[in-house]
Amino acid sequence: MDLTPRKDYFGNFDPTRVPSPCFVVDEIALRDNLAVLADVQERSGAKVLAALKAFSMWSTGPIVAEYLSGTCASGLYEARLGFEEYGGADLGKEVHVFSAGFKEGELKEILQFAHHVIFNSFSQWKRYRDLCLDAQKKRPELRFGLRINPEHSEGHTDLYDPCAPCSRLGIVRSLFEGEDLAGISGLHFHTLCEQDFKPLARTIAAVEEKFGDLIAQMEWINFGGGHHITRCDYQVDELVDAVRAFSDRHKVQVYLEPGEAVALFCGVLVSEVVDIAWNGQQQAILDASATCHMPDVLEMPYRPEISGAARPGELPHDYRLGGQSCLAGDSIGEYSFSDPLKIGDRLVFEEMAYYTMVKTNTFNGIPLPAIVLWNSKTDELNLIREFGYEDFKGRLSGRDWKNLGHSTAGEDDGCV
Repeated sequence: MDLTPRKDYFGNFDPTRVPSPCFVVDEIALRDNLAVLADVQERSGAKVLAALKAFSMWSTGPIVAEYLSGTCASGLYEARLGFEEYGGADLGKEVHVFSAGFKEGELKEILQFAHHVIFNSFSQWKRYRDLCLDAQKKRPELRFGLRINPEHSEGHTDLYDPCAPCSRLGIVRSLFEGEDLAGISGLHFHTLCEQDFKPLARTIAAVEEKFGDLIAQMEWINFGGGHHITRCDYQVDELVDAVRAFSDRHKVQVYLEPGEAVALFCGVLVSEVVDIAWNGQQQAILDASATCHMPDVLEMPYRPEISGAARPGELPHDYRLGGQSCLAGDSIGEYSFSDPLKIGDRLVFEEMAYYTMVKTNTFNGIPLPAIVLWNSKTDELNLIREFGYEDFKGRLSGRDWKNLGHSTAGEDDGCV
Protein backbone atom coordinates (compact mmCIF):
# COMPACT_ATOMS: atom_id res chain seq x y z
CA MET A 1 0.00 0.00 0.00
CA ASP A 2 1.56 3.27 -1.18
CA LEU A 3 0.37 6.20 0.94
CA THR A 4 2.81 8.62 -0.65
CA PRO A 5 0.91 11.74 -1.77
CA ARG A 6 1.00 12.62 -5.45
CA LYS A 7 2.46 15.96 -4.38
CA ASP A 8 4.12 17.27 -1.22
CA TYR A 9 1.04 19.29 -0.41
CA PHE A 10 2.01 20.35 3.12
CA GLY A 11 5.76 20.64 2.56
CA ASN A 12 5.67 24.44 2.71
CA PHE A 13 2.86 24.81 5.23
CA ASP A 14 3.69 26.91 8.30
CA PRO A 15 1.85 25.43 11.31
CA THR A 16 2.36 28.58 13.38
CA ARG A 17 -0.14 30.41 11.16
CA VAL A 18 -3.13 28.56 12.60
CA PRO A 19 -4.61 28.11 16.10
CA SER A 20 -3.73 24.95 17.99
CA PRO A 21 -5.11 22.37 17.88
CA CYS A 22 -6.35 22.78 14.34
CA PHE A 23 -7.43 20.66 11.39
CA VAL A 24 -6.05 22.05 8.13
CA VAL A 25 -7.49 20.87 4.81
CA ASP A 26 -5.80 21.69 1.52
CA GLU A 27 -8.23 22.63 -1.24
CA ILE A 28 -5.75 21.67 -3.97
CA ALA A 29 -5.25 18.15 -2.60
CA LEU A 30 -9.02 17.78 -2.34
CA ARG A 31 -9.53 18.87 -5.93
CA ASP A 32 -6.80 16.50 -7.13
CA ASN A 33 -8.62 13.58 -5.47
CA LEU A 34 -11.97 14.64 -6.85
CA ALA A 35 -10.51 14.87 -10.35
CA VAL A 36 -9.39 11.23 -10.11
CA LEU A 37 -12.85 10.17 -8.93
CA ALA A 38 -14.53 12.22 -11.66
CA ASP A 39 -12.34 10.49 -14.24
CA VAL A 40 -13.40 7.07 -12.90
CA GLN A 41 -17.00 8.21 -13.06
CA GLU A 42 -16.72 9.37 -16.65
CA ARG A 43 -14.81 6.36 -17.99
CA SER A 44 -16.64 3.62 -16.09
CA GLY A 45 -20.19 4.92 -16.29
CA ALA A 46 -20.55 4.57 -12.52
CA LYS A 47 -22.01 7.33 -10.43
CA VAL A 48 -19.60 8.29 -7.64
CA LEU A 49 -20.96 9.56 -4.33
CA ALA A 50 -19.00 11.14 -1.49
CA ALA A 51 -19.47 9.18 1.73
CA LEU A 52 -20.11 11.86 4.34
CA LYS A 53 -19.41 9.45 7.20
CA ALA A 54 -15.71 9.78 6.36
CA PHE A 55 -15.44 13.47 5.51
CA SER A 56 -18.25 15.96 6.03
CA MET A 57 -16.50 19.33 6.22
CA TRP A 58 -19.46 20.91 4.50
CA SER A 59 -17.71 24.18 3.68
CA THR A 60 -16.11 22.09 0.91
CA GLY A 61 -19.52 20.85 -0.26
CA PRO A 62 -19.66 23.15 -3.30
CA ILE A 63 -16.21 21.90 -4.35
CA VAL A 64 -17.27 18.25 -4.09
CA ALA A 65 -20.44 19.03 -6.05
CA GLU A 66 -18.34 20.25 -8.98
CA TYR A 67 -16.99 16.74 -9.52
CA LEU A 68 -19.26 13.99 -8.13
CA SER A 69 -22.85 12.80 -8.59
CA GLY A 70 -23.92 13.34 -4.99
CA THR A 71 -23.48 12.05 -1.47
CA CYS A 72 -24.31 9.01 0.62
CA ALA A 73 -25.33 9.15 4.24
CA SER A 74 -25.76 6.88 7.25
CA GLY A 75 -28.77 8.64 8.71
CA LEU A 76 -31.00 11.70 8.68
CA TYR A 77 -28.49 14.37 9.68
CA GLU A 78 -25.83 13.36 7.16
CA ALA A 79 -28.53 13.08 4.52
CA ARG A 80 -29.78 16.60 5.27
CA LEU A 81 -26.23 17.87 5.06
CA GLY A 82 -25.79 16.28 1.65
CA PHE A 83 -29.05 17.75 0.43
CA GLU A 84 -28.46 21.24 1.83
CA GLU A 85 -24.72 21.75 1.32
CA TYR A 86 -23.54 19.37 -1.46
CA GLY A 87 -25.86 20.35 -4.28
CA GLY A 88 -28.85 18.19 -3.45
CA ALA A 89 -31.26 21.09 -3.07
CA ASP A 90 -30.10 23.34 -5.91
CA LEU A 91 -27.94 21.31 -8.31
CA GLY A 92 -29.89 18.07 -8.53
CA LYS A 93 -27.16 16.00 -6.88
CA GLU A 94 -28.28 12.63 -5.57
CA VAL A 95 -28.66 11.84 -1.87
CA HIS A 96 -28.48 8.16 -0.86
CA VAL A 97 -29.24 7.00 2.68
CA PHE A 98 -28.55 3.73 4.46
CA SER A 99 -29.22 3.01 8.11
CA ALA A 100 -28.90 -0.12 10.19
CA GLY A 101 -32.30 0.85 11.59
CA PHE A 102 -34.56 3.75 10.59
CA LYS A 103 -36.93 5.37 13.08
CA GLU A 104 -40.27 6.27 11.55
CA GLY A 105 -39.99 10.01 12.17
CA GLU A 106 -36.52 10.12 10.66
CA LEU A 107 -37.58 8.12 7.63
CA LYS A 108 -40.57 10.37 6.95
CA GLU A 109 -38.23 13.34 6.73
CA ILE A 110 -35.68 11.47 4.60
CA LEU A 111 -38.39 10.48 2.11
CA GLN A 112 -39.03 14.15 1.40
CA PHE A 113 -35.67 14.72 -0.34
CA ALA A 114 -33.56 11.55 -0.69
CA HIS A 115 -33.15 9.65 -3.96
CA HIS A 116 -32.16 6.17 -2.75
CA VAL A 117 -33.15 4.76 0.64
CA ILE A 118 -31.50 1.47 1.52
CA PHE A 119 -32.78 -0.89 4.19
CA ASN A 120 -30.74 -3.27 6.32
CA SER A 121 -33.39 -5.96 6.84
CA PHE A 122 -36.64 -7.29 5.47
CA SER A 123 -38.20 -6.39 8.80
CA GLN A 124 -37.51 -2.70 8.21
CA TRP A 125 -38.59 -2.82 4.58
CA LYS A 126 -41.89 -4.55 5.38
CA ARG A 127 -42.60 -2.18 8.24
CA TYR A 128 -42.11 0.92 6.08
CA ARG A 129 -42.98 -0.35 2.59
CA ASP A 130 -46.38 1.33 2.37
CA LEU A 131 -44.95 4.59 3.70
CA CYS A 132 -42.16 4.41 1.11
CA LEU A 133 -44.39 3.56 -1.84
CA ASP A 134 -46.79 6.38 -0.94
CA ALA A 135 -43.84 8.79 -0.91
CA GLN A 136 -42.71 7.43 -4.28
CA LYS A 137 -46.07 8.33 -5.81
CA LYS A 138 -45.36 11.96 -4.90
CA ARG A 139 -41.68 11.77 -5.87
CA PRO A 140 -41.27 9.23 -8.70
CA GLU A 141 -37.47 9.58 -8.58
CA LEU A 142 -37.39 7.80 -5.20
CA ARG A 143 -35.79 4.37 -5.25
CA PHE A 144 -35.51 1.71 -2.56
CA GLY A 145 -32.86 -0.90 -2.01
CA LEU A 146 -31.63 -3.60 0.33
CA ARG A 147 -28.17 -4.01 1.78
CA ILE A 148 -26.87 -7.50 1.15
CA ASN A 149 -24.20 -9.39 3.05
CA PRO A 150 -22.25 -11.62 0.64
CA GLU A 151 -20.60 -13.37 3.61
CA HIS A 152 -17.27 -12.70 1.93
CA SER A 153 -14.88 -11.02 4.32
CA GLU A 154 -12.00 -8.90 3.03
CA GLY A 155 -11.44 -6.86 6.20
CA HIS A 156 -8.32 -7.06 8.31
CA THR A 157 -9.82 -5.56 11.49
CA ASP A 158 -13.05 -7.00 12.92
CA LEU A 159 -14.21 -3.59 14.10
CA TYR A 160 -14.38 -2.43 10.48
CA ASP A 161 -15.45 -5.68 8.79
CA PRO A 162 -19.14 -5.62 7.78
CA CYS A 163 -18.93 -9.30 6.80
CA ALA A 164 -17.46 -10.58 10.06
CA PRO A 165 -19.37 -13.54 11.55
CA CYS A 166 -22.75 -12.54 12.99
CA SER A 167 -22.46 -9.02 11.58
CA ARG A 168 -25.58 -6.89 12.03
CA LEU A 169 -25.03 -5.29 8.61
CA GLY A 170 -26.69 -6.60 5.48
CA ILE A 171 -29.03 -9.47 4.57
CA VAL A 172 -27.52 -12.88 3.89
CA ARG A 173 -28.68 -14.82 0.83
CA SER A 174 -30.68 -17.45 2.70
CA LEU A 175 -33.05 -14.78 4.07
CA PHE A 176 -34.19 -13.83 0.57
CA GLU A 177 -35.99 -17.13 0.05
CA GLY A 178 -39.72 -16.58 -0.29
CA GLU A 179 -39.50 -12.79 0.03
CA ASP A 180 -41.39 -10.42 -2.24
CA LEU A 181 -39.03 -7.85 -3.81
CA ALA A 182 -41.76 -5.68 -5.32
CA GLY A 183 -40.75 -2.04 -4.79
CA ILE A 184 -37.05 -2.86 -4.47
CA SER A 185 -34.98 -1.61 -7.41
CA GLY A 186 -31.42 -2.06 -6.19
CA LEU A 187 -28.93 -3.86 -3.97
CA HIS A 188 -26.11 -2.42 -1.89
CA PHE A 189 -23.03 -4.17 -0.55
CA HIS A 190 -20.08 -2.84 1.41
CA THR A 191 -17.18 -5.10 2.37
CA LEU A 192 -14.00 -3.04 2.06
CA CYS A 193 -11.89 -0.76 4.26
CA GLU A 194 -8.87 1.12 2.89
CA GLN A 195 -8.36 -1.47 0.15
CA ASP A 196 -7.37 -1.65 -3.49
CA PHE A 197 -9.10 -3.24 -6.47
CA LYS A 198 -8.29 -6.93 -5.99
CA PRO A 199 -10.44 -7.35 -2.83
CA LEU A 200 -13.28 -5.63 -4.70
CA ALA A 201 -12.88 -8.01 -7.65
CA ARG A 202 -13.15 -10.99 -5.30
CA THR A 203 -16.20 -9.44 -3.64
CA ILE A 204 -17.92 -8.83 -6.98
CA ALA A 205 -17.41 -12.49 -7.84
CA ALA A 206 -18.90 -13.56 -4.49
CA VAL A 207 -21.89 -11.23 -4.97
CA GLU A 208 -22.56 -12.55 -8.47
CA GLU A 209 -22.31 -16.14 -7.28
CA LYS A 210 -24.77 -15.70 -4.40
CA PHE A 211 -27.08 -12.95 -5.68
CA GLY A 212 -26.79 -13.22 -9.48
CA ASP A 213 -30.43 -14.20 -9.96
CA LEU A 214 -31.54 -11.18 -7.94
CA ILE A 215 -29.23 -8.75 -9.74
CA ALA A 216 -31.12 -9.57 -12.93
CA GLN A 217 -34.23 -8.01 -11.36
CA MET A 218 -32.52 -4.75 -10.37
CA GLU A 219 -31.98 -1.30 -11.89
CA TRP A 220 -28.88 -0.42 -9.87
CA ILE A 221 -26.17 -1.98 -7.72
CA ASN A 222 -24.19 0.00 -5.16
CA PHE A 223 -20.63 -1.26 -4.57
CA GLY A 224 -20.37 0.67 -1.29
CA GLY A 225 -17.18 2.28 -0.01
CA GLY A 226 -13.73 1.41 1.27
CA HIS A 227 -12.15 1.90 -2.17
CA HIS A 228 -8.77 3.69 -1.95
CA ILE A 229 -9.16 4.93 -5.52
CA THR A 230 -7.04 8.07 -5.07
CA ARG A 231 -4.07 6.19 -3.62
CA CYS A 232 -1.07 6.37 -5.95
CA ASP A 233 -0.86 2.61 -6.51
CA TYR A 234 -4.60 1.93 -6.87
CA GLN A 235 -5.48 -0.03 -10.03
CA VAL A 236 -7.78 2.61 -11.50
CA ASP A 237 -7.92 1.18 -15.02
CA GLU A 238 -8.85 -2.26 -13.68
CA LEU A 239 -11.66 -0.69 -11.62
CA VAL A 240 -12.98 1.17 -14.66
CA ASP A 241 -12.97 -2.00 -16.77
CA ALA A 242 -14.65 -4.07 -14.04
CA VAL A 243 -17.42 -1.55 -13.42
CA ARG A 244 -18.16 -1.16 -17.12
CA ALA A 245 -18.17 -4.93 -17.62
CA PHE A 246 -20.50 -5.46 -14.64
CA SER A 247 -22.89 -2.78 -15.90
CA ASP A 248 -22.95 -4.28 -19.39
CA ARG A 249 -23.33 -7.82 -18.08
CA HIS A 250 -26.26 -7.08 -15.79
CA LYS A 251 -27.75 -3.95 -17.42
CA VAL A 252 -27.60 -1.97 -14.17
CA GLN A 253 -26.35 1.41 -13.02
CA VAL A 254 -23.36 1.01 -10.70
CA TYR A 255 -22.69 3.35 -7.77
CA LEU A 256 -19.44 3.79 -5.86
CA GLU A 257 -19.28 5.42 -2.44
CA PRO A 258 -15.67 6.37 -1.63
CA GLY A 259 -15.13 8.11 1.68
CA GLU A 260 -11.45 8.15 2.55
CA ALA A 261 -10.56 8.45 -1.14
CA VAL A 262 -12.21 11.87 -1.24
CA ALA A 263 -9.97 13.28 1.49
CA LEU A 264 -6.82 11.15 1.21
CA PHE A 265 -3.69 13.33 1.62
CA CYS A 266 -5.90 16.39 2.15
CA GLY A 267 -5.61 17.19 5.83
CA VAL A 268 -3.37 17.46 8.87
CA LEU A 269 -3.87 18.11 12.57
CA VAL A 270 -1.66 20.80 14.07
CA SER A 271 -0.87 20.41 17.76
CA GLU A 272 1.27 22.24 20.32
CA VAL A 273 3.53 20.85 23.04
CA VAL A 274 2.22 22.10 26.40
CA ASP A 275 4.53 20.20 28.77
CA ILE A 276 7.59 17.97 28.90
CA ALA A 277 7.79 15.39 31.70
CA TRP A 278 9.58 12.13 32.54
CA ASN A 279 8.48 8.78 33.97
CA GLY A 280 10.78 6.03 32.78
CA GLN A 281 10.98 7.85 29.46
CA GLN A 282 10.54 11.36 28.10
CA GLN A 283 6.87 12.38 27.92
CA ALA A 284 5.43 15.23 25.87
CA ILE A 285 1.90 16.46 26.64
CA LEU A 286 0.08 17.97 23.65
CA ASP A 287 -3.08 20.01 23.25
CA ALA A 288 -4.23 17.29 20.82
CA SER A 289 -5.71 14.17 22.38
CA ALA A 290 -5.99 10.63 21.04
CA THR A 291 -9.29 9.98 22.80
CA CYS A 292 -10.82 13.37 21.92
CA HIS A 293 -9.35 14.30 18.56
CA MET A 294 -8.15 11.09 16.89
CA PRO A 295 -10.01 8.18 18.53
CA ASP A 296 -9.09 5.71 15.79
CA VAL A 297 -5.57 5.76 17.26
CA LEU A 298 -7.11 3.85 20.18
CA GLU A 299 -9.93 2.01 18.37
CA MET A 300 -8.07 0.69 15.35
CA PRO A 301 -5.44 0.96 16.81
CA TYR A 302 -2.79 2.71 14.72
CA ARG A 303 0.14 5.10 15.02
CA PRO A 304 -0.30 8.36 13.06
CA GLU A 305 2.67 9.83 11.26
CA ILE A 306 4.14 13.19 12.29
CA SER A 307 5.94 15.38 9.77
CA GLY A 308 9.67 15.28 10.44
CA ALA A 309 9.43 12.61 13.14
CA ALA A 310 10.43 8.96 13.04
CA ARG A 311 10.04 5.74 14.97
CA PRO A 312 11.73 5.41 18.38
CA GLY A 313 15.48 5.15 18.13
CA GLU A 314 15.71 6.35 14.55
CA LEU A 315 16.47 9.95 15.56
CA PRO A 316 18.36 11.23 18.65
CA HIS A 317 15.45 12.25 20.89
CA ASP A 318 12.61 9.86 21.84
CA TYR A 319 9.30 10.92 23.37
CA ARG A 320 6.01 9.32 24.28
CA LEU A 321 3.23 11.68 23.19
CA GLY A 322 -0.07 12.03 25.02
CA GLY A 323 -3.05 14.31 25.37
CA GLN A 324 -4.40 16.49 28.16
CA SER A 325 -7.27 14.21 29.17
CA CYS A 326 -7.50 12.21 32.40
CA LEU A 327 -7.70 8.92 30.47
CA ALA A 328 -4.56 6.97 31.36
CA GLY A 329 -4.48 5.49 27.89
CA ASP A 330 -4.65 8.83 26.09
CA SER A 331 -1.38 8.00 24.36
CA ILE A 332 -0.72 8.85 20.72
CA GLY A 333 2.46 6.81 20.46
CA GLU A 334 6.22 6.91 20.66
CA TYR A 335 8.27 9.04 18.28
CA SER A 336 11.80 10.30 17.79
CA PHE A 337 12.87 13.78 16.77
CA SER A 338 16.07 15.39 15.51
CA ASP A 339 16.00 18.07 18.22
CA PRO A 340 14.63 18.04 21.78
CA LEU A 341 10.99 19.07 21.98
CA LYS A 342 10.22 22.37 23.70
CA ILE A 343 7.03 23.77 25.15
CA GLY A 344 5.33 25.70 22.36
CA ASP A 345 6.67 23.53 19.53
CA ARG A 346 4.12 22.71 16.82
CA LEU A 347 3.69 19.13 15.60
CA VAL A 348 1.85 18.22 12.41
CA PHE A 349 -0.03 14.90 12.36
CA GLU A 350 -0.52 13.63 8.83
CA GLU A 351 -3.65 12.09 7.22
CA MET A 352 -6.17 13.65 9.58
CA ALA A 353 -8.95 14.79 7.23
CA TYR A 354 -10.95 11.58 6.89
CA TYR A 355 -12.74 9.93 9.82
CA THR A 356 -10.67 11.86 12.39
CA MET A 357 -12.56 15.13 11.92
CA VAL A 358 -15.97 13.50 12.11
CA LYS A 359 -15.15 11.53 15.30
CA THR A 360 -13.94 14.33 17.56
CA ASN A 361 -15.52 14.75 20.99
CA THR A 362 -15.25 16.99 24.05
CA PHE A 363 -14.48 14.43 26.76
CA ASN A 364 -13.10 16.22 29.85
CA GLY A 365 -14.17 19.52 28.29
CA ILE A 366 -11.13 19.47 26.05
CA PRO A 367 -11.69 21.97 23.21
CA LEU A 368 -12.36 20.78 19.70
CA PRO A 369 -9.71 21.64 17.09
CA ALA A 370 -10.29 24.68 14.91
CA ILE A 371 -10.88 24.07 11.19
CA VAL A 372 -8.93 25.84 8.44
CA LEU A 373 -9.17 25.59 4.65
CA TRP A 374 -5.80 26.25 3.02
CA ASN A 375 -4.77 26.47 -0.62
CA SER A 376 -1.31 25.02 -1.23
CA LYS A 377 -1.08 26.76 -4.60
CA THR A 378 -1.93 30.31 -3.52
CA ASP A 379 -1.08 29.93 0.20
CA GLU A 380 -4.47 31.50 1.00
CA LEU A 381 -5.71 30.45 4.42
CA ASN A 382 -9.31 30.70 5.65
CA LEU A 383 -10.33 30.06 9.24
CA ILE A 384 -13.60 28.15 8.84
CA ARG A 385 -14.48 27.56 12.47
CA GLU A 386 -13.19 27.84 16.02
CA PHE A 387 -14.87 26.11 18.96
CA GLY A 388 -15.25 27.31 22.52
CA TYR A 389 -16.89 26.68 25.85
CA GLU A 390 -20.43 27.09 24.52
CA ASP A 391 -19.87 24.22 22.04
CA PHE A 392 -18.96 21.95 24.95
CA LYS A 393 -21.73 23.21 27.24
CA GLY A 394 -24.46 23.11 24.61
CA ARG A 395 -24.11 19.35 24.08
CA LEU A 396 -24.95 18.47 27.67
CA SER A 397 -28.05 20.50 28.57
CA GLY A 398 -30.35 23.03 26.94
CA ARG A 399 -30.26 26.73 27.69
CA ASP A 400 -33.83 26.64 29.05
CA TRP A 401 -33.40 23.66 31.37
CA LYS A 402 -34.29 25.74 34.45
CA ASN A 403 -37.74 26.37 33.01
CA LEU A 404 -38.47 22.66 33.37
CA GLY A 405 -38.65 23.00 37.14
CA HIS A 406 -37.56 20.32 39.60
CA SER A 407 -39.73 17.34 38.90
CA THR A 408 -39.81 14.10 40.85
CA ALA A 409 -39.62 10.81 38.97
CA GLY A 410 -43.11 9.57 38.24
CA GLU A 411 -44.87 12.91 38.67
CA ASP A 412 -47.09 14.09 35.86
CA ASP A 413 -45.53 17.51 35.48
CA GLY A 414 -46.09 17.86 31.77
CA CYS A 415 -42.40 17.50 30.87
CA VAL A 416 -41.57 15.61 27.72
